[in-house]
Amino acid sequence: MDARPIGVFDSGLGGLTTVKKLAESLPGENIIYLGDTGRVPYGSRSQETIIRYARQDAAFLSGFDIKAMVIACNTACSVAYELLDSAYDIPVYEVINAPAKAAVSSTTNGRVGVIGTAATIRSGAYEAALSKASPGIHVFSAACPLFVPLVENGRTRETDIAVLTIAEDYLEGLRGAGVDTLIMGCTHYPLLRGVIAKVMGPGVVLIDSGAETAKLTAEDLNARDMLSGRDADGATKYFVTDSIDGFSGLASLLLESDVRGMVEQITLE
Repeated sequence: MDARPIGVFDSGLGGLTTVKKLAESLPGENIIYLGDTGRVPYGSRSQETIIRYARQDAAFLSGFDIKAMVIACNTACSVAYELLDSAYDIPVYEVINAPAKAAVSSTTNGRVGVIGTAATIRSGAYEAALSKASPGIHVFSAACPLFVPLVENGRTRETDIAVLTIAEDYLEGLRGAGVDTLIMGCTHYPLLRGVIAKVMGPGVVLIDSGAETAKLTAEDLNARDMLSGRDADGATKYFVTDSIDGFSGLASLLLESDVRGMVEQITLE
């Protein structure tokens, strides 16, 4: 057993989709969440900048003597996972391979779509993971750079005409490719599930990268006998690098729990 907390970081509030699933699966675990809201989005940054940000995020979490780290940011995983995994003597989980395996299990026509930030799509990380999981898979990718800013500003409703129009433009090629499974390759994107589902149609299965990674994390920590041993009463601490108020309001809606008064603003640089 291990009572130390689990550390999770993301460029903004998208990683809370992973935190929510982790808390549901492991209600006895303490979680430390860092949302780098002052520098979101990561997806438009250079590889060097993303690596620097990821190192700073990981270093902050490590100060809490965490027992495991979840990089709940597809962009950071696509360019910095191996670096962080080798730098820390704890399990480090990424959000790419678990959803790739889930997509391979889901597809019936062998045509899988991937949406993500520009940096994630440019890295080819999902194509490599999907090819490894199933060599004959056909992968179709699309960058959706405006999705993260929309989520960070609370624009997630499928009745929002502007959001729907942007989604239709981004996803047109994937619809035309006939994919039957779509990986939401950014932990922000599940907050747009209704919009994405409306555009893609009922015949397309949506894979939540954060949820799949939370499931893997729970199973692996249990197998390693690294859980706290508590059945409930785990607590989550939230840290952000920008305004507390904006984050607290959106986080409370997402988590369906009031986190106001539980968020602290910090500086990484």
